[in-house]
Amino acid sequence: MSFNCGIVGLPNVGKSTLHNALTATQAAQAANFPFCTIEPNVGRVAVPDSRLDEISKIAGSEKIVPAQLEFVDIAGLVKGASQGEGLGNQFLTNIRETDAIIHVLRCFENDDITHVEGSVDPIRDAEVIETELMLADLESVERQITNLGKKARGADKDAKLVLELAERVKSALEEGKPARTVEIDENDADEKRAFKMLQLLTSKPILYVCNVSEDDAAEGNELTAKVQKMADEQGAEVVIICAAIEEEIAQLDSREEKEEYLESMGLHEPGLDRIIKAGFKLLGLQTYFTAGPKEARAWTVRVGAKAPEAAGCIHTDFEKGFIKAEVIAFDDYVNGGEQAAKDSGKMRQEGKEYVVADGDVILFRFNV
Repeated sequence: MSFNCGIVGLPNVGKSTLHNALTATQAAQAANFPFCTIEPNVGRVAVPDSRLDEISKIAGSEKIVPAQLEFVDIAGLVKGASQGEGLGNQFLTNIRETDAIIHVLRCFENDDITHVEGSVDPIRDAEVIETELMLADLESVERQITNLGKKARGADKDAKLVLELAERVKSALEEGKPARTVEIDENDADEKRAFKMLQLLTSKPILYVCNVSEDDAAEGNELTAKVQKMADEQGAEVVIICAAIEEEIAQLDSREEKEEYLESMGLHEPGLDRIIKAGFKLLGLQTYFTAGPKEARAWTVRVGAKAPEAAGCIHTDFEKGFIKAEVIAFDDYVNGGEQAAKDSGKMRQEGKEYVVADGDVILFRFNV
């Protein structure tokens, strides 16, 4: 399952610096002026997971293949973007294609780095972008309501369902509430599908990333506390990082060097790890593993996925011809590997209704 996050924010808040650190490249041009990022820079990064290292050692795997996450650095947005100001139209198009939003907020003072709004205020900045996204959604929903109304007057049942949902979303947006606040019946597959069909920018889950100075990297500051309060009210996630530190860490070669540097800054783990953990929680994702002499590999699948869906992450034929899954829990696997799990009865044969658990080591049996 792909994990695609758009990194957004006002100009000069540290988006490109963070992207460079996350992908350990200099693909995104980080410069002290608005719109230095013109095309969305896409970076794929390996998901750090110590469990995969343990599994590969036990399986004697020649190769380790971690799960991959995708980060897209999107052009900075300014007030009026929904009406095409700045690079607004391009920004909105690029963010529409992502699964989640990583909203970078500037929570540090630095006279050498200009702020497009003239002062540092992360709550105001968050509201600027949220307002522009809501305005773009409102315009989109109004257009869709007009088209759906014509179809709904006929015998199109799907159009009637989507129309009713679109009108609920429109009411929320007119009240200044994002689409994600509209209650959707999680047990109603048709309503969930209809909501997704609307392709709303403000329906996407948000992770707020507070970019702070080096001195505030460990504990945060008054500005990050305000962001945390805002996020709590929204049910959103927050991660505090110093993009400059993350960029330094990304340039270090060995794990030992990175750990020493982190310790010197009073940190326990890189911001990347914390962003990934928060992102997984945000999108309801988890990891399962496959292991053998040739390779040990991590796969990303949604929480609640059944065995055939997980098999489909490897290949669609695995899902179509699914017969059974031979499953070993991670804790059981690390106590001797596959053969030891078999001998102790810890390897289970599961069918189509099995719900995959985080950390499962799975061998799929299929026939096509």
